Amino acid sequence: MDAINLNKLNKTGEIKSTEITSKERQAELQKIKKACQDFESIFTYYLMKTMRQTVPKNSGFGSLSGKDTYNMIMDQKIAEDLSRRGNGLGLQKVLFEQLTKTYLKEVQ
Repeated sequence: MDAINLNKLNKTGEIKSTEITSKERQAELQKIKKACQDFESIFTYYLMKTMRQTVPKNSGFGSLSGKDTYNMIMDQKIAEDLSRRGNGLGLQKVLFEQLTKTYLKEVQ
């Protein structure tokens, strides 16, 4: 009982049968999870970037060459690391639940 039969109507109104195996379903769920994780990582990066812009520039060390590039790379890596640990900030969990709820309804 690995396969799930889906009956869908095509444009002409004929029933089109599609089979989705449990491995394909797992692969799709992994893709959705990865997309949610990546979205949270990008969101976290922009959050950190915006927060960094609110800090006033210090006249002593604010104009070092390459500091902006370093901050950008550091923010990206921190955002990626945060989203990879556990459930991240929680945004990816909420997105995953919402997307899979819709996906699972379509599959069944």
